Amino acid sequence: MAADTASCAQEIHSLLPLSRKLGNVKARQSIQSLFSVPQQRRLRKNILAWYDLHHRDLPWRASHDPYRVWLSEIMLQQTRVAAVIERYLEFLRCFPTVEKLAAAREASVLAAWSGLGYYRRARMMHAAAKVIVRECAGKFPASEEGLRTLPGIGRYTAAAISSIAFNVPVAVVDGNVERVLQRVEGKRLAGEELWTAANRLLDAKRPGDFNQAMMELGAVVCTPRAPTCLTCPVVELCATRGELAPIRKAARQQRREIHYALDFRDGDVFLARRAQDASLMPGMWELPEIAGECGDGPAFTLRHSITTTDYTVRVWRSAASSREFGKWIPIGRLDKVALTGLARKVLRKAGML
Repeated sequence: MAADTASCAQEIHSLLPLSRKLGNVKARQSIQSLFSVPQQRRLRKNILAWYDLHHRDLPWRASHDPYRVWLSEIMLQQTRVAAVIERYLEFLRCFPTVEKLAAAREASVLAAWSGLGYYRRARMMHAAAKVIVRECAGKFPASEEGLRTLPGIGRYTAAAISSIAFNVPVAVVDGNVERVLQRVEGKRLAGEELWTAANRLLDAKRPGDFNQAMMELGAVVCTPRAPTCLTCPVVELCATRGELAPIRKAARQQRREIHYALDFRDGDVFLARRAQDASLMPGMWELPEIAGECGDGPAFTLRHSITTTDYTVRVWRSAASSREFGKWIPIGRLDKVALTGLARKVLRKAGML
């Protein structure tokens, strides 16, 4: 009996590699494209032809320089294109090369980044620039694997830089590409399925252009709401031709009211500095927050949103209640200071920027 059990166990063990292999094949088959090979070729051709004629004239598309590609990709993370264009050009004016960026002070980098939010991106860019200059002689790694060793560069950014700047045949997956893939395939895709689908459809001869075309298609045609399917270059190949059924409701926005003191005199404005160990925007400069109403009425009120919170911001012409963590800054130097996005908005509204 024991011998039979051992023999059975050995036989099962010998079959495990085959079962794993069959499991992997089954997983790959589960995400096979609905398109035939000729249809895949047609999809690539149509998307690239559409992109060649209709792509937006964006400043970072004028060059395949990896530094500029990298900068644009980092800036565009979680930020609208319209908000990036001006900051991209200004950042390049301050730091035209990776060597200039590596040599800059962090405060100067944050000041040039001010208004884009998610300041950890700027800090990681600064750290990566130092690595590129110090360890790579100022040259970006061309491969996706090499790029991913740099601070702040993940799978998407590495694929974008290597394909656009170095013509490496690797696909990208961002929110726009994910939406296009799911709609043309007519099914929900997640995780590795998305990357497999993207790489399967990639045009290996023009990978950078194709990746940008897929992102462009999702941004301007295959939009999250009310996609303009009649103008889509692959509408005849699309399984959905519209939105997929929603799977969950969006998180409800929270509302909060905050108050700030606008304290200025003799051409200076008083700003407070966030703690260096703060979880959000450490070391950035902002107006001092006050507990509530101060005086007959606020100088002005504006609205500001951060992720799932909508803020009503009331700004009072008042002295700061505490000046322990701040200082007077000349109004003429505010554009050189690493301001939070909200502080920049308030100071612009007050006519100081």
